Amino acid sequence: MHPALLWETLPDKRVKCHTCQWYCEINEGKLGVCRMYQNRGGELFNLNYARVSSLAIDPIEKKPLYHFHPGTDVFSLGSWGCNLHCQGCQNWEIACPETDEGLKNSREVLPEQAVATAQNSGSAGIAWTYNEPSVWLEYTLECAKLAKEKGLYTVYVTNGYASHEHLDTIGPYLDAWRVDVKGFNDETYKKIGKVPHFEGILSTAERAKLKWGMHVEVVTNVTPGVNDDDAQIKGIAEWIARKLGKDTPWHITRFHPHRLMRDYPATPIDTLEHAYEHAKAAGLNFVYLGNVPGNEHSDTICPYCGNRAVIRTGFSSRVIGLNGSKCANCGTDLNFRV
Repeated sequence: MHPALLWETLPDKRVKCHTCQWYCEINEGKLGVCRMYQNRGGELFNLNYARVSSLAIDPIEKKPLYHFHPGTDVFSLGSWGCNLHCQGCQNWEIACPETDEGLKNSREVLPEQAVATAQNSGSAGIAWTYNEPSVWLEYTLECAKLAKEKGLYTVYVTNGYASHEHLDTIGPYLDAWRVDVKGFNDETYKKIGKVPHFEGILSTAERAKLKWGMHVEVVTNVTPGVNDDDAQIKGIAEWIARKLGKDTPWHITRFHPHRLMRDYPATPIDTLEHAYEHAKAAGLNFVYLGNVPGNEHSDTICPYCGNRAVIRTGFSSRVIGLNGSKCANCGTDLNFRV
């Protein structure tokens, strides 16, 4: 248990949490939607501080981040809790405990230990991932401050439902915002993750880039019959181009049946290719297909001269045509952080 950072008092010992866009109003003794913030005696506390359910050394491409320190390893940590309730969550076993046993049985990794482990492992940075990092703010903030002091990069792999207050608190210490955009209307978000409104996810991503200068990459897991219609695919593509910039990478990934969506089919490859064409028609320069081993849309190719800048196989990458962030052949900036 750790004192929460972002909250206000309400009458009758109730509190209002400002950590994410639910802005939960919590009665004494009760939990917020994420189940990781609790009102105790009229004060708000975080329950998963330094409680780690999973950790690994991953290639940065696994996040996926393709234009951010390619070829490096990142020390990845996850905890319990999420502010969405996605029916097809791939990580629910390590992110969404049904009881308090998950927290009790998880290991404790204090911020100093996390940063030291990252350094000793040879990782270039730290990523908070596997669960939703925005319900772990008190921990991720302390880790991020220490990581920046040690010269490590920092990454949120997020559903984007953090509040602006949350983003502005950690903004000075966060380098990359790898955000899921699961659809482009409220109905889809209600169906997938029980979230009533999705526009705040977009505005927070825009704020991450424009106010804090973070590197932003977008992922959309295209699910048959849920978010694969032309209106949503075109909507996401055009929003990226208009608000984040045409050089923002968009990862269009294949859905595989899981958890409560086992009766849905895997996404047809033709559907992904169709989405790719919409993305290119919107002017996006860097569009990648994910969860499709061996597909032709995994390398980074300069949109102006056709030079192949980065070759990727699975989660490994080989930089062959970059000069810093620029194409080694024609000098065009390809929006890399290196």
